[in-house]
Amino acid sequence: MKNGAPAVATLPRREREKLRQREELLTAALELFSEKGYHSVSMHQIAQRAEFAVGTVYKFFKNKEDLYKALILAKVAEYHQILKETLDQEKDIPSLLHDYVAAKAAVLVGGAATLRLYFAETRGASFNIKAGLDRDIRKLYDEVVARLASVLDTGVKTKVFRKLDPYQMAMALEGITNAFLFGWLEDPQRHPYEANIPTMIDMFFLGVSLK
Repeated sequence: MKNGAPAVATLPRREREKLRQREELLTAALELFSEKGYHSVSMHQIAQRAEFAVGTVYKFFKNKEDLYKALILAKVAEYHQILKETLDQEKDIPSLLHDYVAAKAAVLVGGAATLRLYFAETRGASFNIKAGLDRDIRKLYDEVVARLASVLDTGVKTKVFRKLDPYQMAMALEGITNAFLFGWLEDPQRHPYEANIPTMIDMFFLGVSLK
């Protein structure tokens, strides 16, 4: 059970079928939005990709904007929840940060499609303001950065790090990891994210460590 929602297995058969259809539609939309961009995708194309009648799409979403917002918020919330849970572990600061950098690879599980849309929204794509996503996503992102800054503040107080602004340190780490995620997106073979985790950690610690 998650966030008070009933486990899927306990739902009536009809409800389970509705959830399956909704997920298949969102998966199809994710692929198409990533391939063609928001404005070049129609509800008919999404229905066709998911192998449903277009009327089925409108049973779940009132229009394309509504579908897009549901898709992005679900992906971003899932991703940020993984990051926050990682930072809430009871570990020493270096181990926590290593796990955090590694956890950012969770977005890769969804493949390039998820990553492209995630960066488009968190980096100010023109459409997100129209959809009202900028405020919702910024709130989720700020929660993660604030939690990361809190961990780094503990590192400053325990003299693991130099006396630097924890929020600025958090943004620096975000910049490093996101740059490597971008590299993976452009050329996965040349810039494998997970293989470069030690490099990212070293780059960050060289700049902020007292040792």
